[in-house]
Amino acid sequence: MGKLKTRHSAKKRFRKTVSGKFIRRRAFKGHLLEKKSSKRKRGLSQHMVVFFGDSIALRSMLPYL
Repeated sequence: MGKLKTRHSAKKRFRKTVSGKFIRRRAFKGHLLEKKSSKRKRGLSQHMVVFFGDSIALRSMLPYL
């Protein structure tokens, strides 16, 4: 049986915590930042835990993490 390949697009965007959950960056922080308040931008800077349903798909994309 062949080895599972890691999806490098997912490898760039997610990392695994010690407890086995996945962490991601928040959206809406890439551009058009002048109109967003500082409070909103600070909130968007924090990392977020991926929802359980999405993490099931991530496990198959990142088999060796």
